[in-house]
Amino acid sequence: MATELKSVLVLGATGVIGQYIIRSLIEAQASFDRLAVFTSPSTVEKKAKEIESLEEKGVQVIVGDLTNQENVLKAYEGSDTVISCVGRNMIKAQIDLIRWAEESSPNIKRFFPSEYGTDIEYGPESVFEKPHQAKLAVRNYIKSSIRRVEYTYLVTGPYADLYIAKLSQNPCLGSFDIEEKKATLLGSGDDPISLTTMNNVGKLLVAALRNPTASRNRALRVNSFTTTPKRILAEYERQTGTNWDVSYTSLDDLKKLEKNAWESGDSLAAIYTLRRIWTEGGTIYEFTDNELIGMHPEDLDSLEDAITMAISSNGQEAFRSGDL
Repeated sequence: MATELKSVLVLGATGVIGQYIIRSLIEAQASFDRLAVFTSPSTVEKKAKEIESLEEKGVQVIVGDLTNQENVLKAYEGSDTVISCVGRNMIKAQIDLIRWAEESSPNIKRFFPSEYGTDIEYGPESVFEKPHQAKLAVRNYIKSSIRRVEYTYLVTGPYADLYIAKLSQNPCLGSFDIEEKKATLLGSGDDPISLTTMNNVGKLLVAALRNPTASRNRALRVNSFTTTPKRILAEYERQTGTNWDVSYTSLDDLKKLEKNAWESGDSLAAIYTLRRIWTEGGTIYEFTDNELIGMHPEDLDSLEDAITMAISSNGQEAFRSGDL
């Protein structure tokens, strides 16, 4: 049986998804003995209000360098669980973080690497996808070298908040512009996609912590709902009370754009690949693990909820780092 997970350290708590995860952990604080975050001096300076707010809510803030072994080991003291929310540029750095936990921090029982996206080992083609390589390196290291520390990969699929948003850098990658009432749908528009709101990512992670045996040493495939681009558009039209202007980017065109993006060094190349994977059905699994960790449909946001939130915020921009 897996060890009870009660003392949690979060890395990247003020980042794109980290802020939602730490919020859910704070809301469930009664379930834990200790909540802490490890952050850099520059973050403390640049995000002083956010850090102060965390401290006011009982979160211990530990400051240091994520690439410094001594700093990290000091931060690990007093925790049994590490939740990594680091961004894509720091994914491979997790190998050292996991190694240090395995070799030098016997109190660390479980590590949640930064996943929160497509299951990178689900299909036979996954191993060749360029955006998957850093996460695959982390998983391969865990398989080959980790024996004591348990792990959980929380696989959420794309963030609903960003998939249903405006993508101004290149709308042909799929975009829902609330202000202009314009949408670009990917594929046929009928291709299913599994989405998770960022708020639900936090709730699902807390559920995984509360069910340590069910979540032990595995990829948990979870989501808020499954839908299609056409259903997203229909819900926008229903809630805004107007018909939208609609265009399409076919799967073949998306593949061509993806190829050109990588060849030209386009900074959005990884997003082209991910959105092609999603349009091909790369987030549609035989089943989800929601109920395995005690999460039921009524506990999670629906498509209607996600659209309502998007409209109330006037459409969150699908910015680059978050869309990965």
